[in-house]
Parts: sequence; structure tokens; C-alpha cells
Amino acid sequence: MPEGARGETAAQVIDIDALTFSYGSRKVVDLEQFQLAADESIAVIGSSGCGKTTLLHLLAGLLQPATGSIRILGHDITAMSGAQLDRFRGEHMGMVFQRLFLMPALSVHQNIALAQRLARKPRDHARIDALLEQLGIAEVSHHKPGMLSQGQAQRVAIARALVHSPALVLADEPTSALDDEHASQALTLLKDSTAAVGASLLVVTHDGRVRGQLDHEFNMSALS
Repeated sequence: MPEGARGETAAQVIDIDALTFSYGSRKVVDLEQFQLAADESIAVIGSSGCGKTTLLHLLAGLLQPATGSIRILGHDITAMSGAQLDRFRGEHMGMVFQRLFLMPALSVHQNIALAQRLARKPRDHARIDALLEQLGIAEVSHHKPGMLSQGQAQRVAIARALVHSPALVLADEPTSALDDEHASQALTLLKDSTAAVGASLLVVTHDGRVRGQLDHEFNMSALS
């Protein structure tokens, strides 16, 4: 649970203590405490510039905090080397960023299979095909990213984040380029896929369609 008492029994997938981060003299993240347990989901909301995406990047280990610790699955990622972080992310996290980072030379199927390889899991073609089918983009499996619409590419990134059944999925505006039908489809898949393996889901969003769809809501604007 965010900004609350620590759970006595629930395993914490995310556990933040006294975390701060600044851009120059402007402090954008200042969290005394933030936890998210296994099998829980949360929407991180707030106005532009309040630090939502920065928090997601800190949780992914892409930014180093000024102070404090971030424990993911009991491991303090702020103390890891770059190589350790790369391996930890590949094995335990699934990520959907606003910039989707699809490999342009690889097909959709190959882009998703790459996440399985980074997680050091065998390639599971049936799982990839099932995710693409659930997201309504099975027909683009052999297309290169440059042939996709923004909405299709966003759904490919969601499939890539889920394919290796990570313990933590971090998603930054995963429904922003999707119409109502596909936004509902994508959010349902994110929720159902993480719940099926007891994983945690954190979604940074401005999208009103996401409001009320996850277990918890955390307003970062309320901290400023």
C-alpha cells in the first residue's frame, strides 16, 4: 500500500524509504514511504511535471535517487551495478515506456521473443501468439515496427512486457494511443496477466479510463 503502514504478512514487491530525486534545484520526487505488495495494482496519477514518470524510471533503475532506497523483491536496486541492474530488470520486470523502444530490424514476434531471452527463459511461440491475439494484433506478428500504427506498436510493447511473466510490470501511459475498445482490452490483459502469476502492476497515467480500474490510486500532485 502506498504511503501507509507496512504490511505484516504481504510480501512487498516495491518498498521505498525516504526517496528523493531532483532535476537541478527542483525536487520532483519526495517519498517518505511507498509500498506495493505482490498481486496488487496501482495507478499513479497527478498533473504534468509532478514526477510520475520520474518515479517509474527510478523504480526501473534507470535513474539514481539523491537519497533513499528502492527495494524490488527484497533487493536494493540503488546498490546494484549497471550489469546487475540489467540482469535484474530482464528477469524480474516488464516495462512499457512512452518511448516504446522496439527494435526496428526485428519483427513484432522477434521483439517480444527478445524479452523471453533476456529473462533467460526458453522461447515460447505459443505464448507470444496468444498475447498478440488477446491484444487484437495477431496479423502484425511478422511486421517490422516501422509498419505499425502507434496504437499497434503500443500493444506490442505491452505484449513484450508481459511475455516472460515478470514479478513487476511498470507501464507509463500504456493506453494513451488506444481507442476505447483497445484501451479496455490492453488494461484487462495487464491486470489479468499480472494477477495470474501473483505479480504487481504499477501504471502511470493521465487517462481517465484507467481511473478506478486498479486496486489503488496514488496522486503524486498531492505531495507538492
